[in-house]
Amino acid sequence: MTLRLRLLLAFAFLSIVTAVAVSGAGYVRARDAIVQRAQDNAVIETTSRVEQLYPLPARAPDAASLERIAGKVSGREGMALVRAPGVSAGSMEESVITPELRGLVSSGQVGWQRVAYHGGVWLVVGMQMRISGGGASGIEVWVLRPFTSEIEVVDELALNAWLIGGAGLVLALGMAFFAARGVLRPVRELRMAAFRLGQGDLAVRVPVRGRDELAAVATTFNTTASSLEHHVGELRRMEADARRFVADVSHELRTPLAAMTAVTDVLDAETASLPGVAGQAARLVNRETSNLTRLVNDLIEVTRFDSGTAALALDDVDVAEVVSRTLRMRGFEVSESLPAGVRAQLDPRRLDVIVANLVGNALRHGAQPVTVTLYVEGSSLVIVVADSGPGLSADVLPHVFARFYKADSARGRSEGSGLGLAIAWENARLHGGTLTAANRPGGGALFTLRLPLGGDR
Repeated sequence: MTLRLRLLLAFAFLSIVTAVAVSGAGYVRARDAIVQRAQDNAVIETTSRVEQLYPLPARAPDAASLERIAGKVSGREGMALVRAPGVSAGSMEESVITPELRGLVSSGQVGWQRVAYHGGVWLVVGMQMRISGGGASGIEVWVLRPFTSEIEVVDELALNAWLIGGAGLVLALGMAFFAARGVLRPVRELRMAAFRLGQGDLAVRVPVRGRDELAAVATTFNTTASSLEHHVGELRRMEADARRFVADVSHELRTPLAAMTAVTDVLDAETASLPGVAGQAARLVNRETSNLTRLVNDLIEVTRFDSGTAALALDDVDVAEVVSRTLRMRGFEVSESLPAGVRAQLDPRRLDVIVANLVGNALRHGAQPVTVTLYVEGSSLVIVVADSGPGLSADVLPHVFARFYKADSARGRSEGSGLGLAIAWENARLHGGTLTAANRPGGGALFTLRLPLGGDR
């Protein structure tokens, strides 16, 4: 649930509670006042009409006199019932009088009660009549009058309360929407700025408005972004200096290494005739010079990738022939599945580097047999190199193509510089392809090279 929705729901809840409380309290007070006033008016009116009949004769009333009294107190819309001992008259049904109300009137008090009658609400008012002198006459007067108009007023009041509450809720939601929008704008700006910062836009900043908590957060974000931009800039500068240094040193070493290689080649040719320690030293110098030359060449290749100067020299080649030549020239003993006739637009030198690194890595760190498989899948050629070793551990797999990464940091330098797989991955990317590493279900590492057969890259 978003923060905006939570704010809107909170405002809506508070608005509903407030509207219900205010409208409900107003409705209850107004309803009670209307009902009470209507009841009081009905009682006063009935009492007044009864009092107009005084003084009553002292003789016992008959049915005709009771009928006359009922007609005078009932009014235009009501009905009346006049009861005396042994006789009664009027159009009102006696069944609407409750025992509680009858007992109250019998005690000499004026009583009233709302009752349901013929699907509506009616008011029953009852009292005793007095004879001249104030004595009890024994005559009870009951008046039944409609209470519908008052109930309609109460219902209309309830409807108005609901309408006012609904309008207040809509208004509150509108105000909540704009308030939430204003409150959340800095949060939204901060979120977008954080996203851009995560994408590498270190120059992004958020505007600081006011002096509240959000302004403090925005200030902290800007300070953090500035510090991060400064430190990343320093790291990039140092990285650029390091790469430039490596490139310069590598190029400077090429000339003396070329001379050393020529000398070691001569020594290598004479090692058979050199006695004891001299022969061993000559072979050691030759081997270390070769390793150093390979390392320098790898470093130069990496600097070309970093500077963007590495380029493809594409040629229409028979892929199986290029792979076979790579394996044959390096003396790799592997199991091959290289169907002839698979042609592609590739840089043969870079394909040679990729295959040599993959197969050499499988032979050094995996186990025999090592298989090299070539096939076409859609518009791509696929070369799979698999070994039968223990495979790649879970902590090694994510870093297998990282530069200078070695699964065993204690490995000797003679086992490689840690650049071979990184260079293979860069060459695959340069072709517009991919190079991935995984583990075989039955054990062993599995490297899969996918390159486009031809076309745009």
